[in-house]
Amino acid sequence: VRLVESGGGSVKTGGSLRLSCAVSGYTDSTWCMGWFRQAPGRGREGVAIIGSAGSTLYADSVKGRFSISKDSAENTLYLQMNSLEPEDTAMYDCGLHWAGTYCSATRSGFPYEGQGTQVTVSS
Repeated sequence: VRLVESGGGSVKTGGSLRLSCAVSGYTDSTWCMGWFRQAPGRGREGVAIIGSAGSTLYADSVKGRFSISKDSAENTLYLQMNSLEPEDTAMYDCGLHWAGTYCSATRSGFPYEGQGTQVTVSS
């Protein structure tokens, strides 16, 4: 299983970015996928999660600003980030778990993870 993130970059406060996570090597119809982030000097934080049944959960810090989705045809996970704030600056990673029940909460770790993409928000 391989996950490859893209879409990070530098934006001003209030700007938007869309992160992508291309999945290869996983064909099971049941899964849980999510995004987590880690800022310098801080621990990992679960940001958003989506299950194969379509349910989503978000961290309180991003509710109303971020949206997670998955394109089954392209086997790609997305994170649309709007109204970005300097506090959103972090390395963002995507992850995959084979159990849909793993999506009962946002997660900061998965058995399969990508290499990360940097998001920097300046004021």
